[in-house]
Amino acid sequence: MGPWFDKCEILPAAIYERFISFHQIRVPQSAAHVRIPFNWALEAKVTPPFCNLDPLLVRFRLDAQFQETKSLEMYKASLKEVAINWSKIGIFSFGGPPTHIRLLRELCVVEKEWIDAEHFEDAIATCNLLPGPTTSQLAIYSAWKVRGTLGALLGGFLFIAPGLILVLALASVFISRSTPKIILAIGEGAGATVAAIAAQAAINLLPSSWERKHNAFRWVTYVGAGVVGAIYAGPFLVLVLLVCGLVEFLWRRPIYPRSHQNLIALFPTLPPRAISSVFVKVAWVAFKVGALSYGGGFIIVPLMRGDAVTTYHWMSSQMFLSAVALGQITPGPVVQTVAVVGYSAAGVGGGLLAALVAFSPSFIFVIFGAKRFARVRQNIAMRYFLDGIGPAAIGAILGASVPLTLDLKHIWQFVLLFLSLLLLVRFRISVVIVILGAGCVAAILFYLGVIPG
Repeated sequence: MGPWFDKCEILPAAIYERFISFHQIRVPQSAAHVRIPFNWALEAKVTPPFCNLDPLLVRFRLDAQFQETKSLEMYKASLKEVAINWSKIGIFSFGGPPTHIRLLRELCVVEKEWIDAEHFEDAIATCNLLPGPTTSQLAIYSAWKVRGTLGALLGGFLFIAPGLILVLALASVFISRSTPKIILAIGEGAGATVAAIAAQAAINLLPSSWERKHNAFRWVTYVGAGVVGAIYAGPFLVLVLLVCGLVEFLWRRPIYPRSHQNLIALFPTLPPRAISSVFVKVAWVAFKVGALSYGGGFIIVPLMRGDAVTTYHWMSSQMFLSAVALGQITPGPVVQTVAVVGYSAAGVGGGLLAALVAFSPSFIFVIFGAKRFARVRQNIAMRYFLDGIGPAAIGAILGASVPLTLDLKHIWQFVLLFLSLLLLVRFRISVVIVILGAGCVAAILFYLGVIPG
């Protein structure tokens, strides 16, 4: 027997499903035959000959021609399909993570049936275990699932690019030395809502985190540490999060591998104050956002504010509020707000560098780790670590609302903040609508003379 089957066989449904699941083969309904190499049969623990087996409608013609055509049959979608569908999601995904997940699910599970529902839910759970922007990783993984590595690179890029282009274009208008006063007023109005958005994000996350707690006292301690860290730790907030995760891990599993201790010990050796070049500083801030952030997209606010406003003075507090608002009203992942910080520090080059560094870890995690997602979900050490870092991240988001509120300078901004919190929490109005509405109110107040020109 050579390395390829060269005859037709009839396989039972169980073996057929094993082939399809194991090798992600796309089998069109009109196909009469599917060619399978011999070594795949061995990997799937199926050996010839297939005699006296229950018949299946699909017959497997196994021959050497598969070597030339396997690339067409291994994938569920073409690069063209990935380009068209993921660019649509990137352009129209206003509304943050809930919208991103809904659009990806409608495409991959409901409309195209590329991914089954259970597998998609497992992918969401696994991406939540990874640091960085969850929905970006889900978009990259979904593209990888249907078209491999090239699909992941293309789909991830097209999911991110539309919002990134728009947010940099808006940054050039709102964050400029010669910005018109009406634009500044709109930015101040939109920025007044940011503290309310942070508080709402934390409030929405608290109940599910409480249900997953292992110990009530430690959970409250981690949330409190996150709140205090967001208010006082500034650029070192990431160390507070890591310590909370490490404490929970050590509490529930006393033996801690030395290699992991060495890994965590690296972070204190990279203090931002010791970095000289502005591009290196931008890269370090973006790296913290993309590779060390847990707890959802809004955790980037306390992670970036200390560096952008206090440590490096790239932005004023009002400019930072406008930057966060821009990230909220543009399509795509909220993490692209880091591009506005990079733009403020070093122009378009800084914005592009910040985006590249912030999103690269997501591509690396998915492309090199997608085949091990099931193992990640079952990793007890990872779950222990996240049981500590998760509540701390929620506390940091909640704590961020304090300095964000203190950044407001005018009475009318505090009024907008109160109204925004009421609309978001009580009436559950869309974040995008609230931000745009606040900007419109600020423009009206400017024309009425309430906001001085």
